[in-house]
Amino acid sequence: MTRFKDSDLTCNAFLGGQVQLLQPLSGYRAGVDPVLLAASVPAQPGQSVLELGCGAGAAILCLAARIPGLRLTGVELQPPYADLARRNADQNRIQLDVVEADLNALPEDLRNRMFDHVIANPPYYRPGAHSPASDSGRSIALGEKTPLMDWIAVAAKRLAPRGYLHMIQKAERLPDVLSACASRLGSVEVLPLCARTGREAELVVMRARKGGGAAFRLHAPLILHEGDRHMKDGDSYTPEVSAVLRAGAALPRF
Repeated sequence: MTRFKDSDLTCNAFLGGQVQLLQPLSGYRAGVDPVLLAASVPAQPGQSVLELGCGAGAAILCLAARIPGLRLTGVELQPPYADLARRNADQNRIQLDVVEADLNALPEDLRNRMFDHVIANPPYYRPGAHSPASDSGRSIALGEKTPLMDWIAVAAKRLAPRGYLHMIQKAERLPDVLSACASRLGSVEVLPLCARTGREAELVVMRARKGGGAAFRLHAPLILHEGDRHMKDGDSYTPEVSAVLRAGAALPRF
């Protein structure tokens, strides 16, 4: 399959409707993680951004909605999702170049380009670490086939000097992320994301710089929901997180 049928898609609003995203009814569907990733990028208009594994385009299009004037490129392995990313970019009137490729076999023209920022939301689970999904698109999005180290190595190669990598990943994979950054990227910063006060961090956002020499920084956790437990129907995001998810604000304190 190279294209989803319209009857197999939904259209979902992100950033309070600033981004309209076509997504498959069955398959990988973007949640808040790519929105949080996009909010972590302090890009400036005119800069270039590459997303590795862009899927249907949730992260890079949310970034573009917050910061107009960026030069955007996405790499996506699965043709149906690459097609969706192009359709979503057109629907949102955002210019996005989508390249269908394995990140370990990028076309030559892309290997010759450098970017100010690289963003990535790699699969969270090591092979065999989660129940297999019946849908192949969801299985590829969640289960690691390309090692996490390769994601970071490719990102580092595509970064311009002093450029930044921004990544969201499971907290338990942070040692792997830091190991992969060693000797490739510096000035590493980590923001833990906790569902509620008193909970362990389930996710982390990591930022690292090519040629960076600053000391490692572990930021205070960002709490996503108010209260220490779920009390009522509907979301319970803290005001600062709601501003990120609903209004397109940047991540606070990062």
